[in-house]
Amino acid sequence: MRLSLASLVLCVFGITTGEFVIAGILPDVASDLDVSIPAAGLLVTAYAIGMIIGGPTLTALTTRFPRRPLMVTLLVVAVVGNIASALAPAYEALFAARILTALVTSTFFANAIVTAVSTAPEGKQASTVSKLVFGMNMAMILGAPLGTFIGAQYGWRATFAAVAAVCALGVLLVIRLVPAVANAGGSAMAEMRVFRSRDVQLAIAITAIANAGVLMVFTYFSPLLTDVSGFTSGSVAGWLLVYGVGATVGNLIGGRLSDRALMPSQIGLLTLLTAALVVMWLVSTNVVLIAVMVFVLGALGFSVIPGMQSRVLSTAAAAPTLAMAVNASAYQLAAAFAGWLGGRVIDGSGLRSVYLVAAAVTVAGIALSGVAWYRDRLATDVDDSKVAVA
Repeated sequence: MRLSLASLVLCVFGITTGEFVIAGILPDVASDLDVSIPAAGLLVTAYAIGMIIGGPTLTALTTRFPRRPLMVTLLVVAVVGNIASALAPAYEALFAARILTALVTSTFFANAIVTAVSTAPEGKQASTVSKLVFGMNMAMILGAPLGTFIGAQYGWRATFAAVAAVCALGVLLVIRLVPAVANAGGSAMAEMRVFRSRDVQLAIAITAIANAGVLMVFTYFSPLLTDVSGFTSGSVAGWLLVYGVGATVGNLIGGRLSDRALMPSQIGLLTLLTAALVVMWLVSTNVVLIAVMVFVLGALGFSVIPGMQSRVLSTAAAAPTLAMAVNASAYQLAAAFAGWLGGRVIDGSGLRSVYLVAAAVTVAGIALSGVAWYRDRLATDVDDSKVAVA
């Protein structure tokens, strides 16, 4: 089971490195393909749109496929997409290759989570999810910087070739080490019925809203540190690393806390996240304190993710894979909304105000989590009453 989980973590690392690494090689891509930086930036938007639309659609269409062959196929598509990116003769070809790769990302991640959780010991679901998310953390901390280094040394095409090689290794490991797990999904229309559940709707809404605040700060991380806190632009990469280390620590701790008490820990962690955002607003011009808070923000921002994923899995037991894919799309929508809202805040009130607005958005996530917890307690009381009557 440990080797299986390690294999899936490597696959998540490879496939999400392909998502994040474009930021570090964007100027080289723009220069080589003779397009502007904003045009090259649309490659990031294309990937996000591919995940938002393609993830739920592809997952719904593959609900009856056995999970291991499906994951192998998805990884093969990722290999092909990254090779096509490396060989792209023009901007349009690279744009299409990025969309192709994005289409399989959410579906693979959803199937990987369901496979890992289904083989995990009872009561260890959230911590198992946190270990898969660790692969995403490592993509931020190690994968993106390493891919940027490869691009600087050997050209941006070598970066995509390296990502393809990692995904190809993942194909071999999944075939060899990941157990066959049945996919009990029905037709696409039958799977869609799970979204009639108010609890499922709440779980996905919490992902979309509760993460938007911290994503807003992360989107404008560089100007907040340089223009408000006074750090040099050359130090931003180092602070991104600090943020990523904090995210890794918080993710693993959050998974353990969620195993013990899912909704209480989620509400508590979101409350701490809100407080951290307010503190960052207060100390934003103090370089020592803001440096500490960068680590704290990464830790708290990622500590809530395992619990949110587990909440979706527990409420959508009839169609967990599709629900996880939609949940991933909700996270991408949160990122898109965060970028838009942060821009409006900066235009209206200045950069520093991003921290306060992000805190207010996180409070909305706390409120939704409170409603979900209340519904859980109400359902438990009803069940206890029925048992007592019987």
